[in-house]
Amino acid sequence: MASQPGRVPDRDPDRLDLGYTNEDAMKLNREFRGSDAAEFLDAMLHDRFAGELAMVSSFGTESAALLHLVAQVDPATPVIFLETGKHFPETLAYRDTLVERLGLTDVRNIEPDPADLAAKDEKGLRWSYDPDGCCDIRKVKPLARALSGFSGSVTGRKAFQANTRTLLPRVEADLDGRLKINPIIDWQKADIDAYFDAHDLPRHPLEKEGYPSIGCAPCTSKVQPGEDPRSGRWRGWDKTECGIHTPLKPGEQPSF
Repeated sequence: MASQPGRVPDRDPDRLDLGYTNEDAMKLNREFRGSDAAEFLDAMLHDRFAGELAMVSSFGTESAALLHLVAQVDPATPVIFLETGKHFPETLAYRDTLVERLGLTDVRNIEPDPADLAAKDEKGLRWSYDPDGCCDIRKVKPLARALSGFSGSVTGRKAFQANTRTLLPRVEADLDGRLKINPIIDWQKADIDAYFDAHDLPRHPLEKEGYPSIGCAPCTSKVQPGEDPRSGRWRGWDKTECGIHTPLKPGEQPSF
């Protein structure tokens, strides 16, 4: 099938992966350099990849900003929420509040495979001795299943959140050949706060209690002033990501 003018080439159905490359990501980054987040999202969701992208959201402290942007472009955009079974009750309530407030019509609550839980985390305590294994069962594998029908995902990652994210581009090619779209990667904390204020968006109830980054309850702790916003995630472990986002390796160049 011939590719559309100005678009990343269509996937080859005979390949095992989806086939998007760093070169494809670089072309998109160059083309949309200087465009604002709303303009960029509109192009991705309505033009280049209509019906091919899903947003992945944790419904954490800063999630409402990107969810609002997506809802303004297309409230029917699929939104994937990984219902790990370990979330704070406040996060689940916040999810429901935002879904209703923003008019999101296709939020998908993705749960772990019961067979995986029975075989590898029957007591639900794997997080306490093998957080990577717990994330694999409750996040990585479920997300892989949820994204099976999509060409890529939209994420709310920001460069300021952690030193593992400072070099991330707006568009990157993931290891499985999908594209990962990061519309607000260059936003600062002040930009997020200003957006919340401008659109009167509700805050996550745990943010004011010292949780600037919120994941599963057993692996999230409060953050002290001056600490990295994500320092409360997996505190005490040599772990900075759950596994659904693989940071750049030392010496690896971003796809700008």
